[in-house]
Amino acid sequence: MTINQISIFIENKPEALAKLTGVIAENKINLKSLSIADSTDFGIVRIIVDDSEKVSKILSEKDYLVKTTGVIAVAIPDEAGSLNKILTVMAKNGRNVEYMYGFTGKKTNTACMIIRTTDITAAEKVLSDNNIRMISQDGIEEL
Repeated sequence: MTINQISIFIENKPEALAKLTGVIAENKINLKSLSIADSTDFGIVRIIVDDSEKVSKILSEKDYLVKTTGVIAVAIPDEAGSLNKILTVMAKNGRNVEYMYGFTGKKTNTACMIIRTTDITAAEKVLSDNNIRMISQDGIEEL
């Protein structure tokens, strides 16, 4: 149930993010989620979109350095401790989280955590074996 995350390398300056989101907006692409990790000079913008192949192509044509990475999208119940339960299951099964970020689907009111882990296949099995609901790429479109 891996979904595609697009990572975009940009300069850390005032207009860079606005230019990037401008390209996305001009092409009528709906961002489901966006996360930024930065350093002094550069940043990595990670996005989740409905059609990652289309977006990667558009951004590459605009001379952005892009990389598509597999991540896991996990449905999170809206109650205290939900995220902790998922992370505890992963930890007890030796699965490390490299990074994560979340968003809420406007159509379904479902919270979703995007998780990047060292071994996605093993993490998916752990989550599945523990009845933790993952969301597919097609399911992202439905949120």
